[in-house]
Amino acid sequence: MHALMVIRTYLKLGVLNVVQYRANFLFDLLSVGVYLTTSLLSLAVIFGQTQTLRGWTRDQLIALVGIQILVGGLNGLVIRPSMQQLMENIRLGTLDFMLTKPADSQLLASVQQVNIGSIAEVVVGLAVILTALARLGTEVGADGALLFLVMLVAGATIVYCFLLALSTCAFWFVRIQNILVIFQATFNEAGRWPITIYPGWLRATLTFLIPVAFAVTVPAESLTGRLTTLTTLATLALALGFVAASRWFWRVGLRHYTGASA
Repeated sequence: MHALMVIRTYLKLGVLNVVQYRANFLFDLLSVGVYLTTSLLSLAVIFGQTQTLRGWTRDQLIALVGIQILVGGLNGLVIRPSMQQLMENIRLGTLDFMLTKPADSQLLASVQQVNIGSIAEVVVGLAVILTALARLGTEVGADGALLFLVMLVAGATIVYCFLLALSTCAFWFVRIQNILVIFQATFNEAGRWPITIYPGWLRATLTFLIPVAFAVTVPAESLTGRLTTLTTLATLALALGFVAASRWFWRVGLRHYTGASA
């Protein structure tokens, strides 16, 4: 209950910021519109030459693009800005203020910055997914919707834990802010396509080193009837493993934090 109150407080602050800086919200909306347009144009060019791409139809890939935009919005809403601020707090030694508060330090670090402007990506992503499903003529029942939601949450959790682990490296290597930029660029470019189109070495990289596959392709497979039981179980197991590993790594990082007094 206390954790929910903390999250709600930061969300309120985020809403106040977007009210104050409405132009930023409009810019975010324009940016996602441009990104969606370029993605759809890429699909139009490819499917002007073929009917399927490694077994994926155009409308199935449109659904995947929608999922990528949705996950990117969730990432940009809280995770990415909070991780950027965390690395800055570690660099400046201002993490001390967070550590003295009567709440879990990882939770505070994970929700300390909220970019409500990313709601635009979430809304656009959902709209694209619903449009693609309508074009496919796919009716998603309660079981299918629940499976999609579970895979989406699992994928977002894996991404969060991955970024938390990267940010925790700032306890040892202070100036690593660009690492989040590299991740975002990889996510934007590689995430708009199903993982199966890439060669084996790159597929392994985007599955285990940079978890784009679990964040985008797996939820898309659940919507298009491609998801296997093995992949479902592996995704859930990996999400739990990432949670445990990132929590452990966070605690190790805190033990190496010297603070502003160092």
